Amino acid sequence: MSFVESDVQRDLRASVARFAKSYNYLDYVLPRARVGEPLTELWQEAGKLGYLGVNLPEEYGGGGAGIYELALIQEELSAEGAGMLLTVVSPAICGTIIAKYGTDEQKRQWLPGLADGSKIMAFGITEPDAGSNSHQITTTARRDGDTWVLNGRKAFISGVDRADAVLIVARTADHRTGRLRPALFVVPTDAENFVAQRMAMEITAPEHQFVLFLDDVRLPAEALVGRADAALAQLFAGLNPERIMGAATAVGLGRYALRQAVTYAKAREVWASPIGAHQGIAHPLAQVKIELELARLMTQKAAVLYDSGDDSGAAEAANMAKYAAAEASIHALDQAIQTLGGAGLTSEYGLSAMLAMARVGRIAPVSREMVLNFVAEHSLGLPKSY
Repeated sequence: MSFVESDVQRDLRASVARFAKSYNYLDYVLPRARVGEPLTELWQEAGKLGYLGVNLPEEYGGGGAGIYELALIQEELSAEGAGMLLTVVSPAICGTIIAKYGTDEQKRQWLPGLADGSKIMAFGITEPDAGSNSHQITTTARRDGDTWVLNGRKAFISGVDRADAVLIVARTADHRTGRLRPALFVVPTDAENFVAQRMAMEITAPEHQFVLFLDDVRLPAEALVGRADAALAQLFAGLNPERIMGAATAVGLGRYALRQAVTYAKAREVWASPIGAHQGIAHPLAQVKIELELARLMTQKAAVLYDSGDDSGAAEAANMAKYAAAEASIHALDQAIQTLGGAGLTSEYGLSAMLAMARVGRIAPVSREMVLNFVAEHSLGLPKSY
């Protein structure tokens, strides 16, 4: 593993950074987020430029690169306050799973659209009662002749109003043992008996969250992705990229906050000198810079391990990256607001509107407590605590 990005990666990073300035936080993202409007123009142009599908196979219209490159793109977009949650969900989770485990027909049907942004797929795993325990999901899929029948409920599902389908995690009965096994199904959002209800959230964001109700949703046999009894491995093929992308988003958000703080600290003068000349301002910002760089390194390590096929190493690094990036991002935003003082709470700078979104990083896509459980058990070899 090299800590120096290739010329192609550096050029990609630079081009995305230039592109993102046209869709920056204050002028484009925040005004839409405040009224709940989607970032349609940003999504469509990013798709045309090939940014959304950079990790998907070339034969299906993607860039043929990896999660590293997609995370790089998400970080640079987020560094302008323009990171899109649907990039995490549609190409990173759903696109990766379908590219690895989908049938030829599923790949032909979905991957080109996911790559250019003309199709969007949401991801449905979280349930009101299962919490972080994905082994306890209660949404079931029953085989009925040539069809599958799904019943259950999902919560905190992002972007359903913009999606063509939701990749639903359900459970199928193993008639030999009586156990329920997880399985993945492509459920069109216009399917009969599929109902999406928007959740009321106190987050300033352009994406909405939904509760899903599936009451005898009947699907054709080809809606099943991969095997009905092997979805745990298939599921984690999407969850590790989700953690890496979440980390990249947090690092980018932290970079944005730090840049605002540094710019202000250089320009704001009190007692005839810039406030950034005082260690009480400078040292906390320097600490934020160090924390963000460390989180970024772990995110890059996780992406490299994932793209190289080291699933075990990627799982550990992805969890650590997500943890480190969330903490660094929250610290960066808090310190930025503190640096600006009262100005940090004004609409002019928009930093306080980021607070809830930064705080999400400690909760989703996996809580900091579950990351610590993972590290304690798998990295340190301590007894399982749950």
